[in-house]
Amino acid sequence: MNRKYNLGVIIDLHAAPGSQNPFEHSSSKDGSQDWGTTDTNIAQTVQVIDFLASRYAKSPSLLAVELMNEPLAPGVSLESLKTYYRDGYNAVRKHSSDAYVIMSNRLSSPDPTELLGLAGGLPGSVIDVHYYALFNNMFDTFTVQQNIEFIKTNYSSDLSIVTRENGPLTFVGEWVAEWKVPNAAKQEFQMFANAQMDVYGRATFGWSYWTLKNVNNHWSMEWMINNGYISLKS
Repeated sequence: MNRKYNLGVIIDLHAAPGSQNPFEHSSSKDGSQDWGTTDTNIAQTVQVIDFLASRYAKSPSLLAVELMNEPLAPGVSLESLKTYYRDGYNAVRKHSSDAYVIMSNRLSSPDPTELLGLAGGLPGSVIDVHYYALFNNMFDTFTVQQNIEFIKTNYSSDLSIVTRENGPLTFVGEWVAEWKVPNAAKQEFQMFANAQMDVYGRATFGWSYWTLKNVNNHWSMEWMINNGYISLKS
């Protein structure tokens, strides 16, 4: 399918040994977060990346390998993450000289630039940032216009901070045209989606909607496009 439709594939490790965050897409049922607390689970994760890179490096569809999805601070220390990202990068490079290596910023980190020094010294590196208007209580009372202005000011500024002329590429790896505005009209969803695409389009590695297909309509890019909520620019 990838070759048929000329798709580039990003392999993204969502659940690391011990779990890099307590969320349902990574952790066990008890919500534990133990990744990076021992050298063992860091080494195990590097082994996983080495296996995946060796398996898919020869595929013409391989675009990138993302070393980890959404490590959460402060449970994941910056020191542990940098150690892993450096070793994971080397594991990918052992098998591929041209696949991009994506490094996810830590969620809840006070410094969005904390990986720029590391990634900037590793050719073919990409910094991944995720932007939502959902997972914070401040969005509970936001109006349509407040949500749009937040994208155009706060998230635009955040993206500009990590997008440097001579730095690593930047990737808005997750966003969605969903919010906490009740009974929003279709035109308002369109405005919200367009504002995000205008801002995230400045990311030097592009963006990725979460996700292509979902039972919740606004989380499904396919549904949003087919029903006129999102119009992709050619």
